[in-house]
Amino acid sequence: MDTLERAVRSIDWVNRCVGRIVAWLTLVTVVICGAVVLLRYSAGVGHVWMQELYVWTHAMTFLLAAGFAYLLNAHVRVDIFYAGFSARGKAWVDLFGVIFLLMPWLVLLGWTAWTYVSYSWQTNEISVQSNGMPAMYVLKSSILGFVALVGLQGVAWIGRSILVLGGREPPPSETLTGPLG
Repeated sequence: MDTLERAVRSIDWVNRCVGRIVAWLTLVTVVICGAVVLLRYSAGVGHVWMQELYVWTHAMTFLLAAGFAYLLNAHVRVDIFYAGFSARGKAWVDLFGVIFLLMPWLVLLGWTAWTYVSYSWQTNEISVQSNGMPAMYVLKSSILGFVALVGLQGVAWIGRSILVLGGREPPPSETLTGPLG
């Protein structure tokens, strides 16, 4: 196994691990949301921080699992011709899309988010709501996690495309139903 294939496998492994761990935030979100509703309507008790917490866990689930979704090829495709392309044709589309569309967007997002996130850390930002969540910088840092994880998976797709264009078989990828290959 050569270096490029090892790199693709390693990036896939990182996003697979992060995705499976972050998926548990979905359960946490449901439990917290259920507790908020139960406390409010059965005991007349409401906590702003609890309401914010389930919004945070929901947002973090989407941001941090995006690289995993990209690994699974579970994102929305708008290219109606892609499905009919050969493996080499798909590799060219993936390579072009990642290099010229995804990566510039991630660089711009990361660059603009850096100031936003670093300011939040520097000021020890808290929720604007009275009795809201502390440590707003944790939630905002998820944006940079999104950029890093999707960017890494983009690098893996570049590697897969190069392997296919070079006549090699890329490491098997996964779908929502299991491994392919």
